[in-house]
Amino acid sequence: MNQDNNNNQSQVQGQVESSLPQTQGLPPVANPLNNINEPLVSAGVSGETSSLYVNSSQPNPFVPPQNLESQGQPVTNPFVVSTPDNSTSQNETLNVSEMKPESQPISAQSNPVLPPKPAKKFPLRLVLILLLVVAVVVGLIFAAGKFLGKKTVEEKNITWWNLWEDDSIIKPLIQEYEAKNPNVKINYVKQSPQDYRERLASTLAKGEGPDIFAFHNTWTPLFVRDLDGMPPQVMSSADMAQNYYYVISADLTFQGRILGIPLGYDALTLFINEDLFKEAGLNPPTTWVELRDDAKLLTKVVDGRIVQSGVALGRVENVDHWQEILALMMLQNGVNFAKSDPSLVENSLLFYTIFSRSDKVWDETLPSSTEAFAAGKLAMYFGPSWRAFNIKEINPNLNFRTVPLPQIPKENPDEPDISYATYWSQGVWIKSKNKDLAWDFLKFISSRDSLEKIFKQASLVRGFGEVYPRSDMANLLLDHPILGSVVKLAPDAKSWYLASRTFDGPTGINSQLSKYFEDAINALNDNQDSARASETLIQGINQVLTQYGLAK
Repeated sequence: MNQDNNNNQSQVQGQVESSLPQTQGLPPVANPLNNINEPLVSAGVSGETSSLYVNSSQPNPFVPPQNLESQGQPVTNPFVVSTPDNSTSQNETLNVSEMKPESQPISAQSNPVLPPKPAKKFPLRLVLILLLVVAVVVGLIFAAGKFLGKKTVEEKNITWWNLWEDDSIIKPLIQEYEAKNPNVKINYVKQSPQDYRERLASTLAKGEGPDIFAFHNTWTPLFVRDLDGMPPQVMSSADMAQNYYYVISADLTFQGRILGIPLGYDALTLFINEDLFKEAGLNPPTTWVELRDDAKLLTKVVDGRIVQSGVALGRVENVDHWQEILALMMLQNGVNFAKSDPSLVENSLLFYTIFSRSDKVWDETLPSSTEAFAAGKLAMYFGPSWRAFNIKEINPNLNFRTVPLPQIPKENPDEPDISYATYWSQGVWIKSKNKDLAWDFLKFISSRDSLEKIFKQASLVRGFGEVYPRSDMANLLLDHPILGSVVKLAPDAKSWYLASRTFDGPTGINSQLSKYFEDAINALNDNQDSARASETLIQGINQVLTQYGLAK
């Protein structure tokens, strides 16, 4: 039976081969069972593979359905063409009717398609090893990229300590810089002014300081060892002298190094109550002599009590910013604090206290000068421009403006008008790990374009911003009702180490000098000897300046 089947199979094979057209060979037909054990690889996912296996062992050979009538007899696969190795004669014929499956009869007239010879299979184990190696390498590259990228961002983190300005005003500029520098993160921290200098000094001494920090213009010698010098590519000394007010360049240049860039400028100015001046028929004073005369005319006394004051001068306990006022008088009078002339110092002290000692336009019973002006009970008030916000907050309906500071009589009309500057600057910590980046950010935020944006943003929050520190932007604010008077006198402004509300702490230079000046003023108001008070003051000034290495 087996031999007959082999003979029949050979005969059918010969018939089929003779009936096929003569071509160079059939195209290969892939047998899906050949690769049943190989993984299916998901395309398009870098570094990842997804495998699906039908069976982890080798597949069983194909076994056709058995004919019940031929049980116990050898069965030949009809889809496998016999080869000489089958030891079957090619003249033998295949009995198709006996070998057909029950469920799918095969017609003897059908032309079966011959499958190609099985292709050599690539060793499966080697394929799996290669795929595993590729997956591991790609995964490591991907993970390393993420890790290194995160580390780069952390290395470019800039911490900025500032005062006064809310995050809402500064944040738009920070976001603009970060958008241009996606690997940079600016951490803006608005500090409390209380004990700020001491807190800053302590943090820097511990080696934990911020990359950028705000400091008062009088603090430059205090932090000279902590401040990094500005690189020339950010701004040269010539550029600062050309584009910034002279007082700024002088304050922030120390031993040939520029130690900071201010984002704003301010100075002492004179506020006037326009309604009181109009009622009295007076124009704002331009000299100290005119101011003294106007103050007497604008002061009202009832039953020995001042109910309306012409000007707040002469005292220390209730005159806000008396430090700047007295320093202004002395500088206009020609006092050189490093080598003080006792007579010039004495004359300045006498003139300041004359408003309370002799003229009686102000005394210790009155409220603070800021409160008195906001209440409409003070005709003239000295203060920096930012005091306008406090005044408006107390009395939104008060009609006031600022005018340029009064000057002493001049022998030469070409002599400049002097004002007294007090402002804050931004500096870079000399130990910062990102000094170059910190300076680059300060260069960006101190540009003309950035300063205008800050001013505009501040105007939306509180009415107006700070005076521009750049002299090449002065014309933008000359006509401002509050800031214009500050801008007009800024080109010839001066400064010194006597300023109020700098939050120095008891050991700060402003605090120590203020105590000596306060004692001198109180001595004169107590009718003590003015010459002796002046000598004591000069000795105290020299002592403090020597302590900070500023004595000459």
